[in-house]
Amino acid sequence: MDFSRYFPIWPQLTAAEREHLSAAAVCREVKQGTLLHSGSADCLGLLMVEAGRLRAYILSGEGREITLYRLLERDVCLLSASCMMRGAQFDVAVEAERDSTLWVIPSETYRQIMANSAPLANYTNELMAGRFADVMWLMEQVMWKSMDRRLAAFLLEEAALEETEVLPLTQERIGAHLGTAREVVTRMLRYFQGEGLVKLRRGAVELTDPAGLRALAGK
Repeated sequence: MDFSRYFPIWPQLTAAEREHLSAAAVCREVKQGTLLHSGSADCLGLLMVEAGRLRAYILSGEGREITLYRLLERDVCLLSASCMMRGAQFDVAVEAERDSTLWVIPSETYRQIMANSAPLANYTNELMAGRFADVMWLMEQVMWKSMDRRLAAFLLEEAALEETEVLPLTQERIGAHLGTAREVVTRMLRYFQGEGLVKLRRGAVELTDPAGLRALAGK
């Protein structure tokens, strides 16, 4: 496996470091819906997505979810190995949104190599900073953007990901992504339908006016 696809600093590692990482990596195939990582008490290791799609999310004490970000092909998930970073533990869950093929590097192996490799340590800090920026962007959306604009933006992003304007999403699932109650999503989608922006189907939402949704989302 060519891990330079995941680590742009791969040529800067020593031959021994590259061999150690490659030997420790384990390939896993997981089915859609598999919970891979369940919070700070779980330390699975560094995840690298070869194929498929993962979702990182947080869960409130009341059982409400909100999606933090998605992980697509060639993306790296560091929060599933946050236990190796002192003072940086997060109650983030990671699940497979699609049947996926992953590479997993155990946390202890990665930590040992990172402790002696400045390029790997710097790359890890860049990964963490990037994910922190993703979460801060989400916080800004939740705090300052109205639900109709957030929902419109979400539907457009899903259509781009799925490459279709008919999205096989239940209203409960949309609420989990956006961190809001299903009833709120239902009311908003009915409003969108009344405005001709979407058409509601059983277990799906069809985007009938993407241009209108883009205008609403401010895109």
